[in-house]
Amino acid sequence: MEYVVIFEEGENSCSAYVPDLPGCIAAGDTVEEVRTLISEAITFHIEGLREDGDVVPLPSSNSPVPIDPGMLAELSI
Repeated sequence: MEYVVIFEEGENSCSAYVPDLPGCIAAGDTVEEVRTLISEAITFHIEGLREDGDVVPLPSSNSPVPIDPGMLAELSI
């Protein structure tokens, strides 16, 4: 499964969240660090949902994906 991940960059940090997995977030100093952390967070979040007997939401194909032009160059999209 592939989930949409939204990255937000501040002056001194970066963060990411997964709209289809409420509460699944990560923050760090760089986009590269946050990319690793959000991947781990998604795995941990889904494992927790399964352990609790909760439904794991399927990725939404119509999640809005805001694009910050400054992030495009950094992410090499």
